[in-house]
Amino acid sequence: MTTTVATTASRPAQLAAVLRTETRLFLREPGSLFWILVFPTALMTILGLIPSFREADDALGGRSVIDLYVPVAVLLAMIMAGLQAMPPVLTGYRERGILRRMSATPVRPSALLAAQIVLHGAASLGSAVLVMVVGRLAFGVRLPGQAFGYLLALLLAVGCVLALGATICALSRTSKVATAVGSVAYLLMMFTAGVWVPVQTMPDLLRRIVEFTPFGAASQALDQAASGDWPGWVHLGVMVVWTVVLGRAATRLFRWE
Repeated sequence: MTTTVATTASRPAQLAAVLRTETRLFLREPGSLFWILVFPTALMTILGLIPSFREADDALGGRSVIDLYVPVAVLLAMIMAGLQAMPPVLTGYRERGILRRMSATPVRPSALLAAQIVLHGAASLGSAVLVMVVGRLAFGVRLPGQAFGYLLALLLAVGCVLALGATICALSRTSKVATAVGSVAYLLMMFTAGVWVPVQTMPDLLRRIVEFTPFGAASQALDQAASGDWPGWVHLGVMVVWTVVLGRAATRLFRWE
């Protein structure tokens, strides 16, 4: 009993130690840093330099195209982190037997999984802040009018993409498979998030279908909060359902070896 209590009490310290190690490894990967932290802001900046994208459009409710692309760029960072960066790392650890060896030590493999989720979630949120700051300073995009609703939608979107990434890790036996599956999911999620065509400008039938996908709902929720309205409960509910379903699937299917 004494050993169990001591182990339980030391778990936060174990997680902190693993998180420090994983953070150092993550910072040594310039590719991941670029795609998560730099690319979304760079893409938004390139679009913002197009004069017509900065002009208000009555068809968009008096907003400009760049106003719509700020939430899209925020989601793009999450998609990069959850579907392109995290799955190959975790499946690579499993493939090389690192998780199996960790299971024989006091540090549980779950600490590594938790550290990866925290790290990529934090990177996504950091990128979101950078996108909004640059959008505000460079192009005059207003900060979210409904700050609490925006934050809620943001956190749900992060939870959703990380649950999807964990599910890909659970289903992929090797890092090559994880990369392939993640790339397919990445392209689909980019479309539903509105990277190529903003969700708000899609035909009605397509928009209704897209709004029931994780990032279609997230895009609409963020856009509503940015405009000063509370995010639609349907959109928030869609993200909650996807997060719960994907989280349960990842938990049931994930294997450490």
